[in-house]
Amino acid sequence: VQLQASGGGLVQAGGSLRLSCAASGRTFSLYTMGWFRQTPGKEREFVASISGSGGSSYYADSVKGRFTISRDNAKNTVYLQMNSLKSEDTAVYYCAVSLNALHNVGGTYSKYIYWGQGTQVTVSS
Repeated sequence: VQLQASGGGLVQAGGSLRLSCAASGRTFSLYTMGWFRQTPGKEREFVASISGSGGSSYYADSVKGRFTISRDNAKNTVYLQMNSLKSEDTAVYYCAVSLNALHNVGGTYSKYIYWGQGTQVTVSS
């Protein structure tokens, strides 16, 4: 199983980026997929998650109204559209998959089994 995150880069404050995470090795259409981020010296923090069907999504308070998570199960891919970016959004962003098919596990870190390699997002002020 592999998760390949892409789409990171350098952007000015107020700008937008779209991250993608393509999963391979098995089908994840039943399962929660999520995005986390981490900065040096800090713990990895929850950003957003989406249920297998796409009908349920959760967001960290810090990104609500600015970020949107979505998924395309035909492509086994999850996206994170990030708008109105701020310098404090600078981090390495990781995608992850939970094998819990019952409900959206949100930010429960221990529920996520597979992790991508991370993509750097840098927002300049």
